[in-house]
Amino acid sequence: MNLAAPLLRLLSRTRSRALSRTRSRALSVALCSPAAALSLLAVLALSTAPARAQLPQPPEIAARQYILMDLSSGQVLAERDADAPVDPASLTKLMTAYLVFNALRERRLDLEQTLPVSERAWAERKGGGSLMFIAPNMTPKVSELLRGMIVQSGNDASVALAEGVGGTVETFVAAMNRQAQAWGLKNTQFRNVTGLTEAGHHASARDVALIASRVIAEHPDLYKLYALREYTYNNIRQDNRNLLLARDPSVDGMKTGYTEAAGYCLVVSSVRAMPNGTRRLLSVVMGTASREARAGESQKLLNWGWQAWDSVRLFDGSQPVATVPVWKGTAAQAKLGAAGGLWVTVPRGEGSKLSSRIQRTDPLVAPLTAGQRVGTIEVTTAGGSTVASVPLVVMDAVPLAGILGRAWDAIRLWIQ
Repeated sequence: MNLAAPLLRLLSRTRSRALSRTRSRALSVALCSPAAALSLLAVLALSTAPARAQLPQPPEIAARQYILMDLSSGQVLAERDADAPVDPASLTKLMTAYLVFNALRERRLDLEQTLPVSERAWAERKGGGSLMFIAPNMTPKVSELLRGMIVQSGNDASVALAEGVGGTVETFVAAMNRQAQAWGLKNTQFRNVTGLTEAGHHASARDVALIASRVIAEHPDLYKLYALREYTYNNIRQDNRNLLLARDPSVDGMKTGYTEAAGYCLVVSSVRAMPNGTRRLLSVVMGTASREARAGESQKLLNWGWQAWDSVRLFDGSQPVATVPVWKGTAAQAKLGAAGGLWVTVPRGEGSKLSSRIQRTDPLVAPLTAGQRVGTIEVTTAGGSTVASVPLVVMDAVPLAGILGRAWDAIRLWIQ
């Protein structure tokens, strides 16, 4: 007891002094290869970058709006007017599907469950849009309605699913807008679940890409429905309108859309196995002139993405970038890394010339929680272009040490 009181006073006096010396510690390493990156990232080095290299220029795309993303790294490779709020047509159904998928995951809905076909769903026949051709005397399963919405783009199936999840279409649309707000989609607002033109109903190409990426990442099993080439219900066979499913073996989804106001729209996901893991590109084209044009322009954009850019995995989520000292903790060191690992997409041939710079808080003082941000990892090309800037986080928690351990580190920090 006699020892504890003065030690606590010492801890109090030295804590602010130690933290006041917090500074950024920069580590810069040349990444000759992904494997070399794993062992060299924590080594102190200097890197001088030559003049900024010219980034690959995308081909001319005949679409009013478009965006191409590498979902492996999360980087946008090309875009045009990607934030313009426009009529999204049936691309709206990506959000409709996402919320239905959530309901299935949360067991508020079951694939084998049957749903009634309301007069409102039946009335979609009068709207002039795509249909699954369900009727009030039918009781389709949720699994059938999903195929009707995803493969056949049925407006009637979309309404039936929305009512099955939300009770009413209005309640479901409100949930769509809440989800858009939660994701920070500033250029999206929904008025219906089908995508038929309506005042105030709009989305941007970037927002559509984000919704699509969420469907792929969070619901990989149900996402497989987007690869179906055709679907037959009630003896009516309809082909998937995504022409690239039949033309490009790397394409495994996703969604078409058309209204007179929107033009012909298409979201396409393309995935390939690479030496360092699976890589996925996602393109969105909006406002093209025809079904053939939306397929051709999407293919052009994807081909350029595969040919002009490389995706490099620097390290995975379980591998530390650096191991650094910790003060006043139960452990002497902490492992730091990037949550989920780190991929970067760079111009072809630039992957072996990357430089990484780590800026972190120093000293690190316990307690530290797993996932706590303590700095930034910045990756640049040889030309000086920043291709990634991600949080540097604590990989394993470091609890606060006992009073004697904290006192000893407090003295060391004070002397340092």
